[in-house]
Amino acid sequence: MSIRVMAAVAALALGGCAYNESLGRNQLLIVNDSALVTAADAAWAEALRTQQVSRDAGQNGRVRSVGDRIVRAAGLADRSWEYAVFVSTSPNAFVLPNGKIGVTTGLLSLVQNDDQLATVLGHEVAHVVARHAAERASSQAAAQVGLGVVGAAAGSRGETVGNVGGLFAQYGLLLPFSRRDELEADRLGVDYLAAAGFRPREALALWRLMAAQGGSGRPEFASTHPSDQTRIAELERYIASRGW
Repeated sequence: MSIRVMAAVAALALGGCAYNESLGRNQLLIVNDSALVTAADAAWAEALRTQQVSRDAGQNGRVRSVGDRIVRAAGLADRSWEYAVFVSTSPNAFVLPNGKIGVTTGLLSLVQNDDQLATVLGHEVAHVVARHAAERASSQAAAQVGLGVVGAAAGSRGETVGNVGGLFAQYGLLLPFSRRDELEADRLGVDYLAAAGFRPREALALWRLMAAQGGSGRPEFASTHPSDQTRIAELERYIASRGW
């Protein structure tokens, strides 16, 4: 059984291993990019259709102006980018692998300056540079292959093994990768905001503001994001190492 599992995972790893220069590490990338873009296009269209979008020219212009500076600093100005401001009191932002970025009015109310807004947008653009969406989808696909092989070999016990394996995949593999992705995006994002002429140390001020909003109370090991304390400490060390 273990040989079959290892063979399946090894085949995926050999076929989909790629080096990401920005991250300085290899990534498992077995998911087709066009499939991700198609899914992202559908998700963006759904968000625009179902969520209230701000028509405030000042808000939209601010996000676009700061975002375009970050995109140029990241070397991605040759791609098509689109921004939207969603009406929500929750301070939040997201990026899709097709170059669509959404921020909320709650976030715009929270940030104290454009440097802090650049921190958020730099973080989101960094996820695209790092190909985190493709890597996450590939990890999930690999986990499903492994669980399928284990379940088939387990016979009548396959459902139980699959349930346990699913928990392992979630808490032992997929979520830790997600926390690593967030910290990588923090570091790359600071590089981009600095290159764009914003103040890197405002990134620390931004995450402290976010921490003051309170969290879900979930333990870090079961969260897709690092704790506020971990994020701030890691970012502070990185900024100091760059002399900013």
